[in-house]
Amino acid sequence: MTRKERAQALATQLPRIYPTAHCELDFSNPLELLVATILSAQCTDVRVNMVTPALFKRCPAAADYAAISQEELEVLIRSTGFYRNKAKSIRGMGAALLDRHGGVVPRTIEELSALPGAGRKTANVVLGNAFGINEGVVVDTHVGRLSLRLCLTTQSDPVKVEQDLMGLFSKESWTDLSHWLIWHGRRRCKARNPDCKECELRSLCPSVDKPDRFLKK
Repeated sequence: MTRKERAQALATQLPRIYPTAHCELDFSNPLELLVATILSAQCTDVRVNMVTPALFKRCPAAADYAAISQEELEVLIRSTGFYRNKAKSIRGMGAALLDRHGGVVPRTIEELSALPGAGRKTANVVLGNAFGINEGVVVDTHVGRLSLRLCLTTQSDPVKVEQDLMGLFSKESWTDLSHWLIWHGRRRCKARNPDCKECELRSLCPSVDKPDRFLKK
């Protein structure tokens, strides 16, 4: 099976396996998703979702993030880890939204990626899930790991992995693809002790029973 053939088969199988796959960060508008995604760096979505209700109530608008003190914001987000840097980034993000975009979250990958604390991955999350715009594929640790195990790429750099995935899957599926792979990575193909025996993708996986075979050391 060629890489393209495997991608086509996965594009058929994954939505059947995970028909309700979605972003597991809680949000009700683009600004909330932007903040939650910044907080999710090296932190679980479950933990972020425990922190954001109080944060979103305290800061409902970009101006609130620009005005809140570093100290107060650190207290609100402390349990997400790296809270000092995250607080600095979120405050800078709020100020940048006010200065450059009238307090509104922009809809282009260039503008989103340029915000403090953001970057291409965060921009892809916001565009795909808040605006329904497929500009790229979100490559987190799960997507990167599964892309190697499924031989969809030989790369470990997220930017290069994303380019390979964009060339294999239709643009319309890019946002969903990241959800499918993330859900499979969390539920079946874990970093340690993946459940190859019960894996729904067993017949398509070149790494079955040898999950680290294609992972770069």
